[in-house]
Amino acid sequence: MPTGVHIRDARQQLFDAAERVLLRDGPNGLTSRAVTTEADVAKGVLHRHFADFDDFLAELVRDRIARIADQSAALLAAAGTRTVVDNVADALTDLFGSVAVAVVSLLIFRDELRARLRATSPTGLPLLTEAGAMLTAYLAAERDLGRLDADADVEVLAPTLIGSGHLLHADRESSRPDADAVRRYVRTVLGER
Repeated sequence: MPTGVHIRDARQQLFDAAERVLLRDGPNGLTSRAVTTEADVAKGVLHRHFADFDDFLAELVRDRIARIADQSAALLAAAGTRTVVDNVADALTDLFGSVAVAVVSLLIFRDELRARLRATSPTGLPLLTEAGAMLTAYLAAERDLGRLDADADVEVLAPTLIGSGHLLHADRESSRPDADAVRRYVRTVLGER
């Protein structure tokens, strides 16, 4: 892109480009050059908006964590509607059907990135920790409504669902799991027949 051309929402353009690179090439292919090439901007655009590439990646992850907050509000509002299995399965499919699986791989791959995110996500693996909190709140609401057993340990169920969901969706080479497969494991984890 020529110098001096105004870019509308350069940060979002760079984040979207990073997602495409992550989905296509995985964490090994995610470089500042790959992102700016994918975004069709000069490399300096990234450095004009972020201190360095790890700062860019940290902001990308924080942006994705903010999306989980939106998803969490919607899931919590769904308590008492449809079935618990359907609500959880759809939430997990939305979560892991996006770039989240690739972001988790990136977080595992880059120690410096995890270190930068510790200020805002001090425990667990960023993104998955917030997703677990989303499910914990939802499952607690369903338990309070009597749609889960009164003694259901939602603080164990939620991370179990997150871990299972991640494993089910983690294979970047195969096709995504179908809705029945996701519902089957959610039903099993929740102990429903």
